[in-house]
Amino acid sequence: MAKRAKKKTTGLRPATTLVHGGIERSRFGETSEAIFLTQGYVYETAESAEARFKGDDPGHVYSRYSNPTVAMFEERMRLMEGAEAARATATGMAAVNIALMAGLKAGDHVVAAKALFGSCRYIIEDLLPRFGVTSTLVDGADLAQWKKAVKKGRTRAFFLESPTNPTLEIVDIAAVAEIARKAGARLIVDNVFATPLMQKPLELGADVVVYSATKHIDGQGRCLGGVILGGADFIDDVHTLLKHTGPSMSPFNAWVLLKGLETLPIRVDRQAASAAILADRIADHPAVKRTLYPGRADHPQAALAARQMTGGSTLVAFDVKGGKKGAFAVSNALKITRISNNLGDAKSLVTHPTTTTHQRLSEEARQELGITQGLLRLSVGIEDVEDLWEDLSQALDKAR
Repeated sequence: MAKRAKKKTTGLRPATTLVHGGIERSRFGETSEAIFLTQGYVYETAESAEARFKGDDPGHVYSRYSNPTVAMFEERMRLMEGAEAARATATGMAAVNIALMAGLKAGDHVVAAKALFGSCRYIIEDLLPRFGVTSTLVDGADLAQWKKAVKKGRTRAFFLESPTNPTLEIVDIAAVAEIARKAGARLIVDNVFATPLMQKPLELGADVVVYSATKHIDGQGRCLGGVILGGADFIDDVHTLLKHTGPSMSPFNAWVLLKGLETLPIRVDRQAASAAILADRIADHPAVKRTLYPGRADHPQAALAARQMTGGSTLVAFDVKGGKKGAFAVSNALKITRISNNLGDAKSLVTHPTTTTHQRLSEEARQELGITQGLLRLSVGIEDVEDLWEDLSQALDKAR
């Protein structure tokens, strides 16, 4: 698809952009975005097909490369993030993988925070070395470790998530971005836990932002998706890799995600407000050893969280007394909040990271990250907060 110069923003506020941004109506003038469930496209003449493939004529040539509905989702996300360009992927992990692979080659080196989702650790530690890319894992909160890990002339990418999964540690994005810039490396930030509403990595100095759209962006447990946002030149490289390797977003999923974006501010505001209330109450319960929530004053990086985020997140992590037995007792006693490894849903969900999302890590690695046997990750939904607390309270009482 031929390049088109684009404005970075609409000039509208986020909630308005997430309803109207990127809409391209067909000749029928539909209110809702159209779903273009098509694999390919037809051309009036052989000459027009040639021009389209050469990029001289703007338009779509194959839905593995681009699609009108997917393009609307990409444009809405681009406007929301304030990026030069965006490309959607089939899943969030496809977004992470492509964002890393697009800028690396054999002999390069990556520096990444240790506190990552299990599949992200797999890419850094297991997949990239197969292609001659080495890596160093650091304590994301320790800026000295980021500096020390740089290999002059070889370090090409920094990768982190903030808040981290599942302990909600905050990494100083602006400070790490400055270290990456001096090293000549690209900083890639996984912004899933903060959402595009509560944190702006590009404004803080990051080069690339990735999302699992499966989480808050869909927000109702319906479909998978991911998106990569950044500079136009880098996204061109991403586009080339995507169209030749194939992890493209389904047009139907793009349409669902467009609908999800319309209600994102309403859902996230409600979820974050409820999460803050629940975090305070959970912290006071005698069955809980510690509570981790970026919006609380006792969070280890509370000041940093207040500086680079506009909210405390929709997730709460807490350590139940009694280890795995206690955590399982709480999880099994819940009646409204359901056990699941997903997050960002309209329904409240609880996860035991040690046995699910981070089970592939060694016990030593989990302990280093603070992922104890008693740790639970609570993704707060949009239910009435008093119903959620009554449910949590009775479950915690049973765990005692």
